[in-house]
Amino acid sequence: MQQNFSQYLKKFDYQERSDMKIKLPELLELYEKGKAQVIDIRFHEEYKAWSVGFGVHIPLNELPDRLDEIDKTKTIVTMCPHYDRAEIARLFLKLEGFDARYLTDGMLGVVDYLRGDKARDYMAKISND
Repeated sequence: MQQNFSQYLKKFDYQERSDMKIKLPELLELYEKGKAQVIDIRFHEEYKAWSVGFGVHIPLNELPDRLDEIDKTKTIVTMCPHYDRAEIARLFLKLEGFDARYLTDGMLGVVDYLRGDKARDYMAKISND
C-alpha cells in the first residue's frame, strides 16, 4: 500500500521502529532462503571500490527510476557502509509500498562478519541455490 510521509508518521509507533530494522544474522538467513532482496544503495564509485559479493547495486539517487528491478514479493533490505543512506532508501521504498528494512549493522558489519571461513561457507550456501 502506497502512502505519503504524513500518513506514515501518523502511524509510526514502537512496532514500526522495530520493524524498520534488521540485523545481520536475520538478513543472512532470509537471503539464504530467497526471502530477501538486498539493495546496495551506495554511489557508483563506492561500489567500484568494493562490494560484499551479493545484492543488487542501485544507488540511492537512481532508486526512484529503478523500482522495476525490485521484487515486491520479498523483504527488501537496504544497505550502505553504516546505515544513514540505507534508512533513507528504506523509507522511500516503504512509502512506495514495499516491505523494506535497513541493515543496522551496515556493510562494514557484513565485511567484518563474513571473512575467512564464514565468507567461504556463506557464499557456498547462497551459490548452491
